Amino acid sequence: MKILILSASIGEGHDLPARMLRDGILEERPGAEVEIVDTLQVLGPFLRRVVMDSSHFHSRIGSRVFDVIHRLISDVAPTRWLTSRLGELLGGGRIRRAVEAASPDVVVSTYPGATDILGTLRRRGKLDVPVVSAITDLASLRYWAAPGVDLHLITHPESEEEVRGIAPDSDVLCARGMTDPRFYESRDPDAARRDLGLPADGAVVLVSGGGWAIGDLEGAAEEALRLEDSTVVCLCGRNDELRAALERHFAGESRARVEGFTDRMPDWFAAADLLVHSSAGLTVLEAIMSGCGVVSYGWGHGHVRVNNDAFRRFGLAAVADSRTELLPAMRWALDTKPAPDGYWAALPSSASAILRLAGLGLADGELGDGGRAREQAGTHGDRHESGA
Repeated sequence: MKILILSASIGEGHDLPARMLRDGILEERPGAEVEIVDTLQVLGPFLRRVVMDSSHFHSRIGSRVFDVIHRLISDVAPTRWLTSRLGELLGGGRIRRAVEAASPDVVVSTYPGATDILGTLRRRGKLDVPVVSAITDLASLRYWAAPGVDLHLITHPESEEEVRGIAPDSDVLCARGMTDPRFYESRDPDAARRDLGLPADGAVVLVSGGGWAIGDLEGAAEEALRLEDSTVVCLCGRNDELRAALERHFAGESRARVEGFTDRMPDWFAAADLLVHSSAGLTVLEAIMSGCGVVSYGWGHGHVRVNNDAFRRFGLAAVADSRTELLPAMRWALDTKPAPDGYWAALPSSASAILRLAGLGLADGELGDGGRAREQAGTHGDRHESGA
């Protein structure tokens, strides 16, 4: 049994789910061979440069350009078709050859750029291997979801309607296993605070901008310090330049800490009461799973703008469009934060679904664990009040 996982080296948003899926597959079937491949390496240096250059968010102009590009390729039918067609023409052959060289029983994609091309190849009969898309965003799922993909794995049950609208003939399953398995365990907040050297009392606020630490982390931290008795932790990911700047800025503030990249996110979330985050994605889900309040603030462009609308619609997080809105949003999120429960751990396993699709002998239609997940989704959704 061989599984090929196509990821992309853009922060941790695609690589982390790829590693978690690999580990889950090997735990359930130790004899399997699982290979993770960087799609950007497969596409070659030119397309890699195009993708990486379009991912520079830190300047105001760059953010606005990114937002315009996102609208064109996601919302405007002619440019959306052209983008998909160019992806197939420029990258379809390379990805098809990479799949053929690996000779897997199933291909899993954690990167939308690969998913769209794989779906097109599958739909056109140029790929005879089942394709799985592993989706870790809540919304803005064009390219995350694609016609031709056999199975879409989603992390938020609220995403199902959008996925089915894009790929109505695909199976859709809300599943666990795309994030650190420690998030599915009950954790002691007091012990986590002791281990991390955090105060036992007062609110702990995590300020994050994802692996690249995009957005207004400095402003978010300053506003969070206005909460009475709060301790604020800035998580700077792999942005060492920002980490150094924030360390200088908050050098005289005893209630502020600045941290770089960490593999202890389950501990941080167990200890925290609130997350202020700028880039949507898996981090928000992990906070919700841990019983943290969530505010989306600091970088509302492109896919984050669309996810912010979904956070409001589903009541999953507060959204602050400006710094003046941030403090009230944080107070609301603290007052209405969800309690951790067993919902997420009870979801079907992503690894099991992938292995079944790869042909482990279950009868046709037995992938129907998705029905159970969709029934549970009602319980999950009922826990959330209207978003701020």
